[in-house]
Amino acid sequence: MIGTDTLQQSLQRARHDRRVSQHELSLRLGVSQRHVSFVERGRARPSRALLVAWLDALEAPLVLRNEVMLSAGFAPEFSAAPLSDPAMTHANDALTRLLEAHEPMPAFVLDADWTIVAINRGAQWLAATVAPNALAAQAGSPHNMLALLAHPDGLLRGMVNLREVAPTMLAHLRHDAALRPALHARVSAVEAEYRRRVGTAASPVVTSRPASPMVTVRYATPHGDVAFFSMFTTFGTPRDITLASLRVEHLFPADDATRAILTAQVR
Repeated sequence: MIGTDTLQQSLQRARHDRRVSQHELSLRLGVSQRHVSFVERGRARPSRALLVAWLDALEAPLVLRNEVMLSAGFAPEFSAAPLSDPAMTHANDALTRLLEAHEPMPAFVLDADWTIVAINRGAQWLAATVAPNALAAQAGSPHNMLALLAHPDGLLRGMVNLREVAPTMLAHLRHDAALRPALHARVSAVEAEYRRRVGTAASPVVTSRPASPMVTVRYATPHGDVAFFSMFTTFGTPRDITLASLRVEHLFPADDATRAILTAQVR
């Protein structure tokens, strides 16, 4: 056989993640289904051009594309510069502007591991108000959103409508973990904390039509309950793994009371 198990498994995983059959992929690539099968089983060596087209057709994550190229003996296709690199100056400026423009409402910059890369004042206030002990537990190291959710005194503790939002939230986290296995342990910890809070019999399954088209999360604070819905911003067509992994979560006020509280509290 030609190639390595890593290459074959990566190509199969990319196809399965997109729920694409070998036949459909062969049509997208303009090659025979037999050739697709031979490549996935290691019986044919793919060219670099075929691998690029293969991964483009499946919209594979940039990290996986580099892994496939290295496994096949080719140079990686994309860079992975740290945010501190001078080449990232414009990207850092854009992220800073996004965070500042969203004040006083919370906004976080998260990487692929859900580590908080940057945060605005609104987000600092929310985390410090709802989960101060969880923040303190991560002192001295980068804060991680999944760790803040899984901590006994973390963000789940402050959620007034935990039973309502958990099914959607956990489904989203499981999807991320399926694409990035390194997240499995932390996602499992979040789910375990959810079950500890609502009881072991609880099942995170949506059983009725939601009252709102958006998931609204409510937190209890000393200043009154605050409610948010969220949106994510990502870089368009990034050519660097670091940039491709970043996303900005913007929390928007779901009611006038939340807007008033944040406006008064975030200085």
